[in-house]
Amino acid sequence: MGPASGSVTARYLVYFQYLGTDFNGVAAVRGSQRAVGVLNYLEVSSACPPPAVERERPGAGTCGSPRALGLRPSPQGALSPQEAAKRLNSVVPVRFTISSRTDAGVHALSNAAHLDVQRRSGQPPFSPEVLAEALNAHVRHPAIRVLQAFRVPSDFHARHAATSRTYLYRLVTGCHRPDQLSVFERNRCWPLRADCLDVDAMQEAAQHLLGTHDFRAFQSAGSPTTSSVRTLRRASVSPDPGSPFVLAQEKRLHFWNLEFESRSFLYRQVRRMTAVLVAVGLGALRPAQVKVILESRDPLGRHQARVAPAHGLFLKSVLYENLGGNPACVQQESQGPGGRETPD
Repeated sequence: MGPASGSVTARYLVYFQYLGTDFNGVAAVRGSQRAVGVLNYLEVSSACPPPAVERERPGAGTCGSPRALGLRPSPQGALSPQEAAKRLNSVVPVRFTISSRTDAGVHALSNAAHLDVQRRSGQPPFSPEVLAEALNAHVRHPAIRVLQAFRVPSDFHARHAATSRTYLYRLVTGCHRPDQLSVFERNRCWPLRADCLDVDAMQEAAQHLLGTHDFRAFQSAGSPTTSSVRTLRRASVSPDPGSPFVLAQEKRLHFWNLEFESRSFLYRQVRRMTAVLVAVGLGALRPAQVKVILESRDPLGRHQARVAPAHGLFLKSVLYENLGGNPACVQQESQGPGGRETPD
């Protein structure tokens, strides 16, 4: 069935963040499984109540606050997207199209997705501010937050239009036992027993990964992509100034940041590159061996069994042409971008 006559469809780009510890990745989990994805909550939050309970000021150019819309939080947990669709005040069900998929346990400082909201005839589109506020008011999980929303052209695609993605991986050295790590840092970094890393060797090894290569050796099985050629624009290893959650008497702990930037990544490519660079930092591999691994194009090679834990990985930013990837730095919400990554 086609769109209702006179109805208005608005497409939005939404930035959102989450701690991935409680989720089976960002994608919604369909069916009756106990696992839940970030979008199982966000897609429910995008549901508006049926027309009978919607309360808007007649003739208003844009929607008012979420309370004025008649949106009320549900005391229950996340519903399935199918159940949420029944409650939408939209001609078509709302679905989030993700820019970057993340695995179970992986976090996001800023992920992105686009969604369409098609309202009934005579009702104006939600403003980006109201949409973001309503999502935050009714997302039923404390580890998810919507950062900002933008109106974008109807042909905009959150995955295909992205020009850059940056991942951050956090390490901590000097953690000889799990209980030596602050409870506030657990599941947010990879604790290493070693007291130090050879950072110079890691940086030398990272240079072999820069540029356009076939990264098949760093791709885990299960990737749907047809080509394993990617261009890695940046790979850096740097000390972190220090976690604010580490006490003064815990000076033995040192934090490190690894950052990788590319337009797109292969499945688990960042975690496998991180694991190899850590092996270099620990002296288990020489920097030149990273080039050998890369050129082998063999994901089953003897050094390729290393995969860094998911809980140290953060999707840091997704960039679009003419639109920043850090919502806090964007000045104009009405500005539209000019222009899928596989899971990592």
